[in-house]
Amino acid sequence: MTAFSTVKVALDDRSYDVVIGPGLIGETGQRLKALIGSNPVVVITDENVAALHLDRLCDSLSNAGIPHHQIILPAGEQTKGFGQLQKLMESVLDLRPDRGWSLLALGGGVIGDIVGVAASLILRGVGFIQAPTTLLAQVDSSVGGKTAINTRHGKNLVGSFYQPQLVLADTDTLNTLDGRELLAGYGEVVKYGLLGDHKFFDWLTENGLAVINGNADARRHAVMTSCAAKAEIVAQDEREQGQRALLNLGHTFGHALEAETGYSQVLLHGEAVAIGCLLAFELSAELGFCPFEDVATVRRHFETIKLPTKISDISAKIADPGALLDHMRQDKKVKDGKLRFILARGIGDAFVAENIDERKVAELLETAIAA
Repeated sequence: MTAFSTVKVALDDRSYDVVIGPGLIGETGQRLKALIGSNPVVVITDENVAALHLDRLCDSLSNAGIPHHQIILPAGEQTKGFGQLQKLMESVLDLRPDRGWSLLALGGGVIGDIVGVAASLILRGVGFIQAPTTLLAQVDSSVGGKTAINTRHGKNLVGSFYQPQLVLADTDTLNTLDGRELLAGYGEVVKYGLLGDHKFFDWLTENGLAVINGNADARRHAVMTSCAAKAEIVAQDEREQGQRALLNLGHTFGHALEAETGYSQVLLHGEAVAIGCLLAFELSAELGFCPFEDVATVRRHFETIKLPTKISDISAKIADPGALLDHMRQDKKVKDGKLRFILARGIGDAFVAENIDERKVAELLETAIAA
């Protein structure tokens, strides 16, 4: 297997590459030189990632002769809000940038999202480069141009579609993740198998533990396959008017659980997606769309990987199905006042479901909370 894999996100004149493999942070300057020349770059990261990777990336930029600046934000989901967005944009504007400048997001999904929003707004749009350092960001949030921040009304409700110029997914950075964060990223990986690729789910059944345990080839294959699946969908439906909604499998339930736990370390995004995927399959089975055997297969896989599978696996007590439904009604996927769910006819066969009876959802949540 070659050292690097490249996935093209085909969007006409806004097409870009997702490069996947080890050691890419050290090659950042060389790869950006061909893309942006000697235009300045503002590297934006958080306190945790800065300690691990910032010096190496900045050395690479210096060696390539690319002027650069650094901005370090607090770590954590709470950074992804209006307060830090304003501070970030003011800090960038203090540097007197022009439209030839680029913002480089070095970090996980929180950094990628807030930097993407800032890049779309500053000077009505400056360059944007993603250097995702978590598994979740490498397979999901760094690809496809959806950028957003959270508000008190819900997750990712303020944002824009703004594509990066390049994504550099350095798989070596996954070695610095703690086990829980790596598992949370795996929740997004398995989603791609569940929504449209039964063969990938079968591969994960055989190789998922190798991905988790650090096998470099398995990790590169998992990231590449996930990115390729997302790139294909984004190329067909950039602004989520149709097929791209399938990427939200597990997210309607998952976002509600995240909101109920305060977007905190109590429940990581990928953990919420894992529980949400199982709830989506359970709802699908209850409504007669897929066999209950598929629900059991998905649950077995998550249990083998040691992902959470039940609401009771969350350390905070969640007791009110009505509160979860209220969060769902604030979700971006609500249309004409009606909840939309991504359900499944089977593993690898997801679809958008509208006009789902809320009473069925409430009954499912009541049963899930009691389990």
